Amino acid sequence: MSIMAEQQVELNNPRYYNNRELSWLAFNERVLQEAFDERNPLLERLKFLAIFSSNLDEFFMVRVAGLKDQVKAGFNKPENKAGLTPKQQLSKISLKVHELVELQYQIYNDVLVPMLNKENIYMLSMNELTDEQKQYLRNYFVGQVFPVLTPMAVDAYRPFPMLSNKSLNLAILLEDHQQDNEIQKKLAIVQVPSVLNRFIPLPSDDGRLCYVLLEDVITTHIDVLFQGYKVVSVTQFRITRNADLTIHEEGARDLLKEIEKELKKRKWGAAVRLEMSKNDYDQFILKYLLDELEIHEKDIYEIDGPLDLTFLFDFYDELSKFKENLIYEALIPQPPKDLGSDEDIFEKASEQDILLHHPYESFEPVIDFVSDAADDPDVLAIKQTLYRVSGDSPIIEALKRAAENGKQVTVLVELKARFDEENNVQWAKELEKSGCHVIYGITHLKTHSKITLVVRKKNEKIERFVHLSTGNYNDATAKVYTDLGLITANKKIGEDATNFFNYLSGYMEKPDFHHLSVAPFDIRRDFIKLIEDEIRFHKQHGNGRIIAKMNSLTDKELIMKLYEASQAGVKIDLIVRGICCLRPRIPGVSENIRVRSIVGRFLEHSRIYYFHHNGEDKVFLSSADMMTRNMEKRVEILFPILAEHLKKRIMKILSIMLSDNVKAREQDEHGNYHYVERREGEEEIDSQLVLFSMAYTVSEDEE
Repeated sequence: MSIMAEQQVELNNPRYYNNRELSWLAFNERVLQEAFDERNPLLERLKFLAIFSSNLDEFFMVRVAGLKDQVKAGFNKPENKAGLTPKQQLSKISLKVHELVELQYQIYNDVLVPMLNKENIYMLSMNELTDEQKQYLRNYFVGQVFPVLTPMAVDAYRPFPMLSNKSLNLAILLEDHQQDNEIQKKLAIVQVPSVLNRFIPLPSDDGRLCYVLLEDVITTHIDVLFQGYKVVSVTQFRITRNADLTIHEEGARDLLKEIEKELKKRKWGAAVRLEMSKNDYDQFILKYLLDELEIHEKDIYEIDGPLDLTFLFDFYDELSKFKENLIYEALIPQPPKDLGSDEDIFEKASEQDILLHHPYESFEPVIDFVSDAADDPDVLAIKQTLYRVSGDSPIIEALKRAAENGKQVTVLVELKARFDEENNVQWAKELEKSGCHVIYGITHLKTHSKITLVVRKKNEKIERFVHLSTGNYNDATAKVYTDLGLITANKKIGEDATNFFNYLSGYMEKPDFHHLSVAPFDIRRDFIKLIEDEIRFHKQHGNGRIIAKMNSLTDKELIMKLYEASQAGVKIDLIVRGICCLRPRIPGVSENIRVRSIVGRFLEHSRIYYFHHNGEDKVFLSSADMMTRNMEKRVEILFPILAEHLKKRIMKILSIMLSDNVKAREQDEHGNYHYVERREGEEEIDSQLVLFSMAYTVSEDEE
């Protein structure tokens, strides 16, 4: 295509972009598809329903809540890509979510529950119980449940209670028969206690695994709470609230206290969604809740089944003890290809860079990297950023031990990591008590980078070892998130790491780095240069090629630059798990761009960026997606892979993912996703299983 033709296309056209929120819903639809996929074991399919529900909760608490705030504030400007106003977005979101939730319960009721029954697993309704089971539950209710319940009357003296976010509740309509035969209607609320198990195992003498839901048990025995009144109806409902934190950092003298204060408010934000059990709700109750919660009819979801299917996470754990044949076969993370089991991690890193690929390869070397440094008498200092860590983190324990051993330990704890704030506040306090120097990053920016620096003095020489990663220092999620990490003793990267931490902890302008690129702004600038270089090389040599793997793609400036590259003839493959505002395959705009999403057993989380660069093969890993927030509002790191053999290994990983014809979906020019079609006779390639198989093969070869 000529430069003249390129210039005639107006890249600002809203038809060339997907709306961010609708694109996210398309991703969650792909998660839901995994519950339909018969290749997944039965209990895994149930778990995907729970993941879908959990994702949707967060979407309403943050994204939908934000759009509603905009509408309330009178903001009606279209967003800058697909050109939809907040009201238009909310309308389209409501239509799509209602459609998806109906699908979710269709698969639950019509497919998965009957399949559970075939496996002798039953979630029973109260009218399906034997007399023995009913008596067992009556005793259970009186002994275990009744003491925990608190009936809350709603009348002129007792206003509608402030029900916490995501809580499951019962609205009870009562009749009070007065002495003069006048009947008065009264309302009460009972919260289903979250401290009790949502499902209750039942005795069974026929080998069946039988369960009943807690809310059904409470509903059946609700008259015990309201003696002297007639129970007219019991309506099960659930409220989702705005849970986005508003931190005014300039006015916060102590960010730790400010976060703690805001966390308490999260339970009580404005209602953004009302879910009601379809089969038993009362119209009077519905109207009352609508008025009381100030919620729109479009935000009501009538549910044909149990409310809040996130309980299936715990149900999965319960059933997997008895039914191992109904879950995925265990895949054990293998020793890393670049590090023998008996090799010293620091000695090995002194010789060559070490690449780690989780969960195919074990996360243990990352834990050992920090733990060994904590105990090594030659180590002088450890510096680390923490965004999300596990509840019982060995990394935290190692850092505390290092400080107690007299080392200089500096930890940047990101208190604003969404939905991990409470966890991180606790860790910050513990680290400070142990003698670590804890910092909270830069005002108005989230520190999302993943980096550890170990400074060691050996033979009177200072050595620096750096771990950089695409994922968090979380040993729990490392088992299910795919991520890449690098351990290196490269001197220039070591200098960059030192300057990076000084930049975060002190008064210092952003330094000039040898190899690292640091957001805000620099990563976008460097991406644009890399894309422009690829365009230039393609015009000279005809071999332009870009492959980029990330979680989400929303940044318009980068999307437009990728469109320019496509117009110039550069072949572009994008592997984008979640949100993708770019539309591929549009003639004259993005016809040379292919977009695929892989949703499978593991959560694709690694960020990889490859540029052919006329045969020079530039490969980068990053903590950052190509999202505006990552480019402008977060401290991120983009780092190069310098060793040629590691570049080839990463390119092989990308090649396998681009060959996936089992879990990969491709986006068409209309923004819709379809499973990649497998040609007749073509071998099935599930990229995640292939990568695990490769890790096992390497491990066996070493034996």
